[in-house]
Amino acid sequence: MIVAFEESYLKDLFEKGSCKDKKHRYQPNIIKLYQRRVEQLQAAPNPETLYQLNSLHFEALIGDKAGLYSIRVNEKYRVEFSLNSDSERPLLTICNIVELSNHYD
Repeated sequence: MIVAFEESYLKDLFEKGSCKDKKHRYQPNIIKLYQRRVEQLQAAPNPETLYQLNSLHFEALIGDKAGLYSIRVNEKYRVEFSLNSDSERPLLTICNIVELSNHYD
């Protein structure tokens, strides 16, 4: 899939492993896992293949986040993204890295 980034800090974290924005600083192990997850998204030929990778916990979000999807980075963090599969190669836009609250545990 083609991966785009909604925010510049998301792209910086993936490409450089860090960002200048102090609000979005993460531990090095979280950044490495995030980079690995983005690589897995890029390698996936279509969204359906994400369901086959159980470690991703790929799911469609509901409620106020309806229309978004998520995969787990680890037990505490997930990546939220939108999907546009109208084209030949699906476009996945990463929207956010979210810290999971106790509600999701």
